[in-house]
Amino acid sequence: MTSSAGLPVLSSLDDLARLADGSRGLYVRWSRGPRYDLRETGSADSLTGISLPGLSANPLDVDDWWAGRPLRLWVARRLYDYCHLRHDIGPGVRPWVLRGREVGRGPDNEPLLTDVRPIAWIDPEVIHEARDEVARQRGDWGPLRRPPQASGG
Repeated sequence: MTSSAGLPVLSSLDDLARLADGSRGLYVRWSRGPRYDLRETGSADSLTGISLPGLSANPLDVDDWWAGRPLRLWVARRLYDYCHLRHDIGPGVRPWVLRGREVGRGPDNEPLLTDVRPIAWIDPEVIHEARDEVARQRGDWGPLRRPPQASGG
């Protein structure tokens, strides 16, 4: 683990898995980082522009149904599901780990957090490791990216 802008940097998927294994209540957020986000009181719904009462993030906590499967694969999925955001949101967007208090759910059923405490950056190389981990699985599966146009039919 290294350091960047005052936060440690998780440099491998195993580092992230160890962090998630040792602590509950962690989330991943894709943004320009805590310095930018902590000035805001919440996120905005990109479809309607409505202000949301907290920052949107994705939980790292393992659900009971995972039942002892590899934690490395769990955290890989959590990263891979939203890896498109670094391109969709714009320059400087990267994932970081945080704690916070859930105050609601966003339009995609994602937790909305206040009282945010930054924990660590996630190095871009970890995203590559997550992609490789997902690719080794048997199922045909990809990130949760919506197509730019939905066709009727």
